[in-house]
Order: sequence, then C-alpha cells, then structure tokens
Amino acid sequence: MEKREQFEAKIRHTLGKKVRFLRRQGLTPANLYGPKTESIALEAESPVLERLIARVGRNALINLTVDGGKKPRLVMIRDIQRDPLTDTLLHVDFFQVEVTHKVRTEIRLIFLGEAPAAKSARVMLIQNLTSLHVEGLPTDLPRSIEVDLSVLEDLAQVIHVRDIAISDKLELLTDPDAVAVYLEESHVPVEEMEVKEEVPAEAEEEATE
Repeated sequence: MEKREQFEAKIRHTLGKKVRFLRRQGLTPANLYGPKTESIALEAESPVLERLIARVGRNALINLTVDGGKKPRLVMIRDIQRDPLTDTLLHVDFFQVEVTHKVRTEIRLIFLGEAPAAKSARVMLIQNLTSLHVEGLPTDLPRSIEVDLSVLEDLAQVIHVRDIAISDKLELLTDPDAVAVYLEESHVPVEEMEVKEEVPAEAEEEATE
C-alpha cells in the first residue's frame, strides 16, 4: 500500500477580506468540506502547503490533522487557487472522502514518447486535452493517466479519449469521442519561415551602412 502523506492545518479565525493579512504572514487560507462534513475554515504554512501540492497533486489521499487532533481526516486536494500574475498560492480546498464512496475528479494526462509523424518541422503536435473526468473510489484514483504518442505515425491519425487506456475500476465521464491529441501541418513553407528569420539581420546591416 502506498504511504499516505501527512499534513497538519489549524482552525482559521480570520475570515473574509481580512485573509490577505494571513498571506502576508506566510499562511494560506484553506477550507475543509465533504458530503458528511460541515465546512471548516483552515490555515496552513504556505511553504509547507506548496511542497505538499508539488508532491501529491489533486488526487492522492492525505491524512489531514486539524489543530493537533489525534484522529486524522482522509482528504484529497480538490481546488487550488493562485494569483494569475504571480502564481502565488491564494486558497486551497480539502475534500474529506470515505473510501467506500465514489468521487468525481479530473485526472491529468501525461504524454509519453514521440509521435513519428511530428518529426517534420512543418508538423505540430496539438494536445487538445490535459485531463480526463472520471468517477471511482478514492483508493482507485491514479495521480495521472499516460498517453502513448508513438502511435501517431501518420498526419491523419488522432488519439481519441476512447483510445486512452484507463483502469476498469474507473468510470470515464469525458466524451469518448473527444480528441485528446492531433497533428496539424503548417501551411507556411519552411523556406519562407527561414527567410523571415533572416530579414531582421539584413535590415540591421542596411541600417549601419
């Protein structure tokens, strides 16, 4: 069995717009909720929380201790809010789960290998989806789903959601006919692209004459 991450948070008494003062103190506001759990306002040390997010992502099970309680709560990270300009952590939601109850979540896609058809400089690989929406028991949720790009041997080929292998313990909620990855050919001739790259250098030479 995979060892679960341990994390500790404290009850948060600072609410509303005043939470900005918490962030200045190196604390991130958070919330704990669940189908059988009343919402609880929490706070956690920002650097420690950042390291937790980097290690586990959104789908791993975490033993969350609140205010030093003896019995940890089994949770997942459900939502992460960041400042769009600075990427600073603003808020995190923890979702308390029960191992016998299914949950719906997004599982990120990891693209592996190289598409033979994309070796040409004129062909671009387009990743149309970054995650799949699934339902399953918390203990059956993977942290990621792998997509093999080596099957794309021809420009006309695509990878649909139905082509991606997932555990039979999961129910796929994303449209199976949705395109996850496809190839696109540039209509700009390679020679023209090279000439355009050289123009600025030539213009610079003329300006110095």
